[in-house]
Amino acid sequence: MNKLNEILQELGISKVKLAKYLGVSRQMIYNYLELESINKWPKEKRILLFKLLDIEEGSDAELERVKITSEYIMDVESRLNQSIKDTIDLDNISDLKKLKREEQQLFSSMTYIIKDRLTDEYKHAENVAALTYICHLLQSLDSVKEVKYFIAYISKFTGFTPPNEFAFNEDEQFMLEGIVHSAMGLYTHGGASKSKVIDARARFVQEIESKNEEKLSRTQQLNTVKIQALRELGYSELTSENAAEVFERIAEIESRKVG
Repeated sequence: MNKLNEILQELGISKVKLAKYLGVSRQMIYNYLELESINKWPKEKRILLFKLLDIEEGSDAELERVKITSEYIMDVESRLNQSIKDTIDLDNISDLKKLKREEQQLFSSMTYIIKDRLTDEYKHAENVAALTYICHLLQSLDSVKEVKYFIAYISKFTGFTPPNEFAFNEDEQFMLEGIVHSAMGLYTHGGASKSKVIDARARFVQEIESKNEEKLSRTQQLNTVKIQALRELGYSELTSENAAEVFERIAEIESRKVG
């Protein structure tokens, strides 16, 4: 199980996200990871994990052969994001009653639209892709503030929201809306030079690939620091019992480097 823990750490998969993917509680994930072998997991959960990690045989020996590359990280992350379904279990339905009436109506409208799109046989694949991207937008709301501004622009552009209504930072939203609308005009009327667009798209791809490489490098760096922290504390592996102590030592080790 040490190898599986290392793989999950290097992939940057949180216990919460893995719990959602497997359809179990976060505490159950800790229980699974404390077992001495992956073969002692419940069969259905084991199969789901093998599918996520793209492991055919599904054994401890197979886990040892997993190589973490930037491409592998992206593939696993893609499968994870597409497979997680945020369903509301019976225990949480009561939480909806705490919402205001208009908030409940918003939730109901979003649920209906999603269901309607997913059950459309003619555009099913296209709708799934579009809803997946929308899910990614929602997941990015806290980390990329411009996402809110862009969604607001689309709402205004399609006539759902008055053009001079600003729900967020007015100055920043005003600037982004002007820039995006200018770009949309060039796209619609073909006013942009194709060669410049090609160059801009190449820079876009290069930036994304660079970010992915940085993410891989950071993941590998964190794994190295984790191993050092475990060694200094005299532990052989990270567990729920020693996690807080290990994380404190990781922070301390990183602060040494800064100093």
